[in-house]
Amino acid sequence: MLHSLKWRVAVLTALALLLTAVGWQKASADEFTHIVKGTVKSVDKASKTMVVKTADGTEHSVKWTEKTTWEGMKDTGEGVAEGSKVTVKYTEKAGEKTAVGVKTAGKATGKALSQ
Repeated sequence: MLHSLKWRVAVLTALALLLTAVGWQKASADEFTHIVKGTVKSVDKASKTMVVKTADGTEHSVKWTEKTTWEGMKDTGEGVAEGSKVTVKYTEKAGEKTAVGVKTAGKATGKALSQ
């Protein structure tokens, strides 16, 4: 009987460790950021969403929040316009991309992106 109790405790301990490791790994994956560079194809200020088209033609729909930082333009997306060259740092959760930071490209970067 003592052997059976030790076995149960060992199994429960292993299960707890496994669940902790999986939870930690999931939390780390949620915090991973991506970067996309391209031209703003469209902006919907009501839904705080922009579509960024990369040089290879891929389109990324990205939302922004009040926590999104802006560099080279007015805050809170007011300076985002169709045709702007941008670099967007974002996180993705459940297929939804949320901007962490948005930066307008300088003239040299803009020329490189358009080629």
